[in-house]
Amino acid sequence: MKNELTIFYTDDDQEDLEFFREIVGSISDDWHVVTQSNGPELLHALDNPPPHPYVVMLDINMPGMTGFDVLKALRSQREHKELPIVMFSTSRDEAAIEKSRLLGATYYIPKSGIFENLKKSIEHVLGINWPSFITTDKNFVYSL
Repeated sequence: MKNELTIFYTDDDQEDLEFFREIVGSISDDWHVVTQSNGPELLHALDNPPPHPYVVMLDINMPGMTGFDVLKALRSQREHKELPIVMFSTSRDEAAIEKSRLLGATYYIPKSGIFENLKKSIEHVLGINWPSFITTDKNFVYSL
C-alpha cells in the first residue's frame, strides 16, 4: 500500500459524499477517503479502527444526530480529544461557527457552491499539517 493519509467525511447527502471523493481524488493520490452517511456511522468507525483518520470532515446539518451532537460526543471521549475535526457546512451563520468552536472543532469551512472555490477549500484542508495546527479565533474559519 502506498503512503496515504485517511480522511473521514461524514455527510447525509450522498451526492456531496461522491463529489468530495472526486475532488480529493483529483487533488492527490496521497489521500484515502472513507465516508459515513451519519453521526452514528462515524462514531462506530472511529471506535473500530482501522483505518485511523488523519482528519475528520463533518457536516453540521444531518437528521437525527447533527454534526454538533457528533462533535460533542467525540470531544467528551479522551481518545478523540486531539482528533482534528473540520466542520464542513453550507451554513455561514456566525452562531453555527461559534458553536462549532466552543464545542471543540479544530477548523470550520463554509461549503461553496462554486466548484473551484470548493476545490480550493478542500486543497487547503489537505495542505494543513494537523499535528502542529493550533486553533485560534483568527484562524478558525477558512476564507478565500
